[in-house]
Amino acid sequence: MPVNGFTIGRDVTVDIVSKKKGILRFPIRTGFSRKQDVVELKSKGLDGIIRHGTIPDGWSGSFDFDRSSSELDDYIAQEEADYYAGRNSDEISFTETITEANGSITQYRYTGVAMKYTDAGNLAGDSKVTQKVDWMASKRQKIA
Repeated sequence: MPVNGFTIGRDVTVDIVSKKKGILRFPIRTGFSRKQDVVELKSKGLDGIIRHGTIPDGWSGSFDFDRSSSELDDYIAQEEADYYAGRNSDEISFTETITEANGSITQYRYTGVAMKYTDAGNLAGDSKVTQKVDWMASKRQKIA
């Protein structure tokens, strides 16, 4: 439901897909950020001209959650236990679906994803617990 032609957060859904567990439903996702990572090239020729270029180098970003269950904590704990037991880490991908202002749907798939628990949350008095997961992906491809 775009507002006055603008994409708003409610127009975007992101499915976190685990090879081991299917779609991960971590509760109360409050934010999703993403950015393209690049290798920056700079060359200054003998002719005095500075030339620039960029090479795609994956994507990165974060998820923000308000904690309402142990699902995210349990997932991270299992990944850590698997590591120490010598088992392979989970293969993760994301599917980002955007409802455009004209009603059409755009989808992107992020593959080769690695996630880390950046902030498990601050526990204080009458405050909600906010959690953060940072991620990196090998690439993003448009699928629809």
